[in-house]
Amino acid sequence: MHISKKKLFICITKSDWGGAQKYVFDIATNTSRDQFDTTVLLGGDGDLKKKLEEAGVRTILLKNSQRDVNLLKEFGLLFELIKLFQKEKPDVIHLNSSKMAGTGAFAGRIAGVKKIIFTVHGWAFNEDRNFISRFLIKALHIITIILCHKIISVSEITKKQIGFPFNRKIVVIRNGLRNIDLMDKESAREILSFKIQQTNPKYTSLLAKKPKWIGTISELHTNKGLSYAIEAISKIKNNNVIFVIIGEGEKRRELEEQAVKLGVSNRVYLIGRLDSASSYLKAFDLFVLSSITEALPYVLLEAGYASLPVVASDVGGISEIIENNKTGILVYPRNPEQLKNSIEYVLKNPEKSKLFGDSLNETISKRFTQKIMLEKTFALYKNKM
Repeated sequence: MHISKKKLFICITKSDWGGAQKYVFDIATNTSRDQFDTTVLLGGDGDLKKKLEEAGVRTILLKNSQRDVNLLKEFGLLFELIKLFQKEKPDVIHLNSSKMAGTGAFAGRIAGVKKIIFTVHGWAFNEDRNFISRFLIKALHIITIILCHKIISVSEITKKQIGFPFNRKIVVIRNGLRNIDLMDKESAREILSFKIQQTNPKYTSLLAKKPKWIGTISELHTNKGLSYAIEAISKIKNNNVIFVIIGEGEKRRELEEQAVKLGVSNRVYLIGRLDSASSYLKAFDLFVLSSITEALPYVLLEAGYASLPVVASDVGGISEIIENNKTGILVYPRNPEQLKNSIEYVLKNPEKSKLFGDSLNETISKRFTQKIMLEKTFALYKNKM
């Protein structure tokens, strides 16, 4: 008996390589080609687009899709999506990112798409904005939820933040991690050290002292709270500690200037974006995530896969990954003093550090697998709503 394939459109605003893009890549590359005809709609010519094309997944470039708000571009994107949906007639559209969700859900309704799903990777009203902006953004989110048939929340807290009266429409499917090809500590440090030395010649003398490596992988964005992490590093009395930040973004210059101002430019290294950044995780003795807002960050799952001890802000769904003082340490956001104390505690207690890393690895292996995430998501595609 021949079963017709469902036409699936997965849509996302940008094609750079962050958590939402990893999520899209994992779903698009694992859909059964016997059951789904999958296409990814995206903006920009970034890493996601390249990786999807290498994997043989069809992509459509959206000319009007961008992160920054531009009224002409918003209307352009709306009409671009309506035209595509009417022409291609997808059975399911799966929207990712708040901006794409609002426009895509409206376009999907106009085009008569039967199943519209939105994965919430974080609510924009949790970001640092004034009251009026947060109120308006929350109102737009509510309109988006009404337009969609089903909402996937990546954490329980993300669901609770807007759940009532939409609890029946929202299902929690936590992010799941695929296996990572991790480098050993020596190889990872050798490569990272070379990159640091290219712009920081004085690093060579510090390297001879065999410093403790604190690290993070993060977009250089306000939401990631990196300024608080740099301030925490400046408060650490032990000068034989370095902080390595893998990632890029619009806050680079501000963070570099802050490191100079606080006198830690010889200990804080912003080495930019790296391909397969998570493969370098074993270089670190401790992983720090100082975010001021999150949903359920992939990078913590990756740190757990690498069995690293973690100090992280207690925001969003992070407490659903990290159990305080059992699989890591949770701190208040925007609190450099508490962050500093927790970093020092982990570095001074190697046995506890190892216990944190091993326990987190066990948690990730049991509760946050890609297999679980994919099975639940594909079931949602197939089920009638």
